[in-house]
Amino acid sequence: MATTIAAPVQEPPLTNIKHTTTQESSTAETSTSTTFIPPPLPAPFSHTTAPIQLIAHGAEALLYKTIFLTPDQPCILKHRPAKSWRHPKLDVRLTRHRILTEARILVRCRRECVPVPAVLALDADAGWLCSEFIESSHGVQGRGLTVREGLERWRKNNSSLTTSDDLLGSVRDLLRRIGEVVARLHASGVIHGDLTSSNLMLRSMVRPNASAEVSSSEDVSLSGEVVLIDFGLASMSIQDEDRAVDLYVLERAMGSTHPWLEEEFGLMLDGYKGSYKGANVTLKRLEEVRMRGRKKSMIG
Repeated sequence: MATTIAAPVQEPPLTNIKHTTTQESSTAETSTSTTFIPPPLPAPFSHTTAPIQLIAHGAEALLYKTIFLTPDQPCILKHRPAKSWRHPKLDVRLTRHRILTEARILVRCRRECVPVPAVLALDADAGWLCSEFIESSHGVQGRGLTVREGLERWRKNNSSLTTSDDLLGSVRDLLRRIGEVVARLHASGVIHGDLTSSNLMLRSMVRPNASAEVSSSEDVSLSGEVVLIDFGLASMSIQDEDRAVDLYVLERAMGSTHPWLEEEFGLMLDGYKGSYKGANVTLKRLEEVRMRGRKKSMIG
């Protein structure tokens, strides 16, 4: 395959909000297009003087960057606010269960030497979990660097290259390393449930300072340790079917987000096969999952 890698369409940057006090957020002006007003922070973050920056928000949780205990220890605060459309007692039970499940899985992964953020603190009743911030010398606006951002920026800066002879370097090495990390995850008995390039991060070998962060238009290195994040949908399982579905989700996600790498997914499977003793059975089951997926697509 000798297709020229076209430069990707630049996505609009995520709106960042400095969340300092509850009163300030409640009186902020609301814009229907770009401004998101988050719900009040839980204690003790609602009355802290530490800087708190909203870096992402979804249907279930909000992610903030702040500090843990000391100014030189950045961390990620994951807050699951109360859902007004759920019964209050059911909402508390679900939130508590999901916070505790995610924390237990992260602790298990750390014990099994799977690269994931360390759990620093949590309050299941209040619906928050504080974890390690993944440092990157190429992070954007204090958010660190996801594999998705790294690949998109690499592609933009190398748009004249072709996949036939120029992916033998850093990109192919990255794909193999992703496969190795997923293999270690599955060997530990954990299923991620939402494997995408946005839930994989690149950790710098050396800790950067604030001035080392670069803009999205500058060059980016794809080196560093691949770290798995966002275990909100994770579960414990030793079934080959669950592992195969996990790989299938990753394959489809990579194909839709990075179609120029669709033909290179085998490199991930090579890395997976070389790092997990039960890979052959899982990969055989993956073929069956693919067949079911194609049949479902044809039927509609």
